[in-house]
Amino acid sequence: MTTQRNPWLALYALVVGFFMILLDMTIVAVANPAIMKDFNADVSNVIWVTSAYLLTYAVPLLVTGRLGDRFGPKNIYLVGLAVFTLASLWCAESTSITMLIAARAVQGLGAALMTPQTMAVITRTFPPDKRGAAMGLWGGVAGLATLVGPILGGVLVDWQGWQWIFYVNVPIGIIAFGLAFWLVPSLPTHQHKFDLVGVALSAVGMFLLVFGIQEGNTHHWDAWIWAMIIAGVVVLGLFIWNQATNTGEPLVPLSLFRDRNFGLSNLAIASMGAAVTGVFVPSYFYLQQVHGMTPTRSALVFAPMAILTGVFAPIIGKISDKVAPRVIPTVGFAVFSATLFAFAVLMKPDGSIPLFMIVGGIAGIANACIWAPLATTATHNLPVQQAGAGAGVYNTTRQIGSVLGSAAISALLTARISAQGLQSGPIGEGSGGTSLHDLPERIRGPLLEKISTALSETMYLPALILLIGVAASAFFIGHGKSEGRAGDRAKADIGAH
Repeated sequence: MTTQRNPWLALYALVVGFFMILLDMTIVAVANPAIMKDFNADVSNVIWVTSAYLLTYAVPLLVTGRLGDRFGPKNIYLVGLAVFTLASLWCAESTSITMLIAARAVQGLGAALMTPQTMAVITRTFPPDKRGAAMGLWGGVAGLATLVGPILGGVLVDWQGWQWIFYVNVPIGIIAFGLAFWLVPSLPTHQHKFDLVGVALSAVGMFLLVFGIQEGNTHHWDAWIWAMIIAGVVVLGLFIWNQATNTGEPLVPLSLFRDRNFGLSNLAIASMGAAVTGVFVPSYFYLQQVHGMTPTRSALVFAPMAILTGVFAPIIGKISDKVAPRVIPTVGFAVFSATLFAFAVLMKPDGSIPLFMIVGGIAGIANACIWAPLATTATHNLPVQQAGAGAGVYNTTRQIGSVLGSAAISALLTARISAQGLQSGPIGEGSGGTSLHDLPERIRGPLLEKISTALSETMYLPALILLIGVAASAFFIGHGKSEGRAGDRAKADIGAH
């Protein structure tokens, strides 16, 4: 006999862990100077503390989505959460930069196991007409975690030291595990044959591509970096060919992309990932170097953005169930792009910080219009047995967008600073170092002007990238009747345990 479960309780339990893993994508950026000083490490080593996490998070996502289909999203989520929590303790207890990098790599693997399961559970337990509200909560958490990371990181580093950005994950992870074990239903599994060739090709291709992009700036885009990136693209091309010709059960059912909205949603979320990652590099560099702010104060400038994203995401998620799929995300992308153009204009030595915060607040509302409606549109028409695969593809696309955005913004900022006749330091990393405000006014004034110009020019890149999201969202089509595909099965799955 089955007991009807409230899917909202399961979702509340899942987003606790989901918030934590996304928080760790951005929380370390503010702590890098302290980590560098503690371990007497150089910049390239410290950057790997973030890169290792990003790499092991992005590479396995295609595979972990299918693991959820095969062994149940609850089981894979709990395994991932346990790995993530234990790795967080390992990070906090690390005694060398090498140990910390290794621990972060394991932490990323735990995050990769967890992420696709959150979307899959939503797709399988909420009927389509309620899914927008559920994705509203999911999207609000995704957007909020990205923005809160630097704020919380700055406070913890200033309060107790960098180790506490990892220690805090331990009690949260234990609570999240208990909630998920209790509240998340054990959904029916689907017997999948694992495409081992597809797994190998996707893992190798993703590793080569992501590693090459991440390390490109550090190694001055040498020939071997380009060879690695090209090899990654070639291997991924072979992967796509393999999936298209696979007569058994491919890792990525290319039939997913026959759904127009799913394909366009992937393009849009890639642009969103690239822009969100890119926007914070010039922003924090501007606030800390030009305005002389501490990491905590500079992070608090973005508090209105974080707060308004969290407040409006559930509201907009509910509204998105009642309007055409293209309306809300198209407006969100357009407004978010406009706010970044406004940031670029404001980035002057005497730029108004209150005005910067107001524009940031508007950007927060725009973020709320993007994360949830986009995820809802991507998953709305997916067959229930492919929910994990679709979620894995969608999250992989977002991660690849983030990597591309990070690499592109760092390369452009280096070039624009060089064009101003300045030497480029550790851009976006450890910008709380030597203060330019200690210099005499006759030197400081022109220097701040040049730095502001370089940062302002760099901000135009994420603003332009968001226009891809505007175009993709504008071509969404109405959902039509999809109850027979996912809705009826969703109702059946809610009561399963």
